[in-house]
Amino acid sequence: MAALYGLRFDCGRICLDLVATAAGAPVAVERLTGPGSLAAWLTGAGVVPSGAALDAVDACWVARFRALREVLGRIVRAELRGRAAAGDLVLLNAAAGAAPPPAVQAVRGPDGALVGALAGPPDCAGLLAVVARDAVALLTDPAVRGQLRQCAGEGCGLVYLDTSRGRRRRWCSSEVCGNRARVARHRQRTGRAGRPDPPVRTVF
Repeated sequence: MAALYGLRFDCGRICLDLVATAAGAPVAVERLTGPGSLAAWLTGAGVVPSGAALDAVDACWVARFRALREVLGRIVRAELRGRAAAGDLVLLNAAAGAAPPPAVQAVRGPDGALVGALAGPPDCAGLLAVVARDAVALLTDPAVRGQLRQCAGEGCGLVYLDTSRGRRRRWCSSEVCGNRARVARHRQRTGRAGRPDPPVRTVF
């Protein structure tokens, strides 16, 4: 289901994966288009265990997650340049403390292995708190915050954690922005400027 909505889960943190639902290259694309895409994101990002009942997700939930996403995007990009605005930190802290995250229990799956399951149906505030607390943990850990990078791809505003050896990762995805950069360099080397681009394989 996640692939159906073009969702990405490769930024290194839940909060950054939420920011990525409205970022990309060459232009930003809205990926939280409705309750179905939000439910797919919540499961794919690990905010809730696989199989969790998300029947309550509606347009109001979508609006609230988009609002948190906007705040998170401003904060992480501001931290890359210097300091996030105090007002945005107030909003983030309010979301982190608005409700307790849903409790996850260990239960037996169909094959007998232990799996995570929610104790009851989650509410929106509790799931927002999961994402906001992940952001607070990231921002208050100097070592992790130092891994924040913004994609060097042209027109891409996606932010990710660079955990590569040597901290030399330049792109949000080697297959997406990295491939575009390689195609552009190849065109320059071979004098193909102005000709149609070869097809670029997009992987999300």
